Amino acid sequence: MKTIMVDMDDVLTYGNFSEILENYLGYIPDYDNIKHYYIQDILGEKKNDFFNKFKDMNMYDNATLLPNCYDVLKELSKYYKIYICTDYIWQEIIAYAGNNLKNKYDFLFQQLDFISPKNFIFAADKSIINCDIKIDDKISNIEGAKIKLLFTAWHNKEVAKEELDKQNIIRVNNWEDIKKILLENKEKKERCKG
Repeated sequence: MKTIMVDMDDVLTYGNFSEILENYLGYIPDYDNIKHYYIQDILGEKKNDFFNKFKDMNMYDNATLLPNCYDVLKELSKYYKIYICTDYIWQEIIAYAGNNLKNKYDFLFQQLDFISPKNFIFAADKSIINCDIKIDDKISNIEGAKIKLLFTAWHNKEVAKEELDKQNIIRVNNWEDIKKILLENKEKKERCKG
């Protein structure tokens, strides 16, 4: 059975980090013009103060899965072995990483009841994960896979199609795109057998 690695943040769920950041700032940043991968870099000198307040928060308290994510993942689980791989370390508050790990684990355990917790991988360096298919919003995290799906996020939307084509990366904008790529042929074969 082929394997799939799926990222968590900005792929399965948006969490509430942006909302927490907006409440701290008192305004909504212009996300279209942010060029950093880590959105907290816009805080500049306020970063330490922000993370001192953020360290005890659970950004998954009111988080939800992205539209169609649950149904598509459940269907994928009939044909593929699925691993959820997510980073849990905030460099700014590394001593509190355990809090974030627990919050992420609890969210995944509650939301994805058909995936064994043994298939939850918490790792900052995803290059060690060897899966046939990788779905992530960060290009470096999908290297090494036979099928590389880059989930569109604010920080990667300007990467040109030509650049993605050079690296054999397929851009996906939502879980319906993933379904078309990974399930349509499988479902057709199943119907032909029946």
